[in-house]
Amino acid sequence: MITLLKIFLFFGIGILMTSCISKKKMTALQSEYEVTNKQLGECGENLNEYMARLAACKQENEKLKGQVQTSKSNLQLREEQISDLKEQINDVRVLRDKQLSQVDDLTTLSQSANENIKETLLQLEKKDKYINLLQAAKTRADSINLVLAVNLKGVLKSGIEDNDVEVKVDKTVVFVNLSDKMLFKSGSSTLTPKAKGVLGKIAKIVESRPDLEVMVEGYTDSRSIKTNCIQDNWDLSVKRSTSVIRVLQNNYGVDPNRLIAAGRGEYNALESNDTAEGRSINRRTRIIILPKLDQFYDLLNPNLAKKQ
Repeated sequence: MITLLKIFLFFGIGILMTSCISKKKMTALQSEYEVTNKQLGECGENLNEYMARLAACKQENEKLKGQVQTSKSNLQLREEQISDLKEQINDVRVLRDKQLSQVDDLTTLSQSANENIKETLLQLEKKDKYINLLQAAKTRADSINLVLAVNLKGVLKSGIEDNDVEVKVDKTVVFVNLSDKMLFKSGSSTLTPKAKGVLGKIAKIVESRPDLEVMVEGYTDSRSIKTNCIQDNWDLSVKRSTSVIRVLQNNYGVDPNRLIAAGRGEYNALESNDTAEGRSINRRTRIIILPKLDQFYDLLNPNLAKKQ
């Protein structure tokens, strides 16, 4: 009985002790739970705050991304603008270099133009002097020829019909036109006695001016001719010219170096060959008295002529 009581007492004390321990543990656990729950609440609050911050960060990040993209776009635009500006600068440099080259060319051209103008003015001055000399020479030659023509008209006037001889001055030469009927028989190159007398008068005037040359031109009409001695009008005109030349040289002593023979045939007619009167006028001999080339040059260069 006592033993059973001891057993019940032991179990009772055990239960009592177990109950006490559980209650303490429970209280501790409750306290721990409250603390943990409080901490959990605080963690929840912190989590919400962190989530809000994270959302704000994400929003800021998106904003920054937009700004970065905008900056990239702006940077690309600036780079394109810079590239365009570089091209424009390069174009401006090329244009500047071209303009500088043109300026250099214009400067060179201007210098060349100035030289050309100076040279042109110098040439014009020389030409003016030459023209003045030429005019003076022409005036002198015209005066000489006028005197010569007057003398020829004077010596040829007597015993010769006006229609048979014509003396005129044209430019720097004197022309003496002699009719065919006074000099030659028809179709012949043999001079008449009267012709030799006329040529003697002309030779006298020519001899007084040894500085002049004498050209004799023979002319015919258009009627064809062919004989044993004469082949055609060319031949007849030349033979008549040389007949006059020989008389001037052989009969009157004119220097042959001053004489020139020329035949013009039926060409360079003065009148139509359709009429007898026209053909008579075209059949003629023309004596041309003209200055020698070196004499005319001396007239143009009197200072040089004096030195010589």
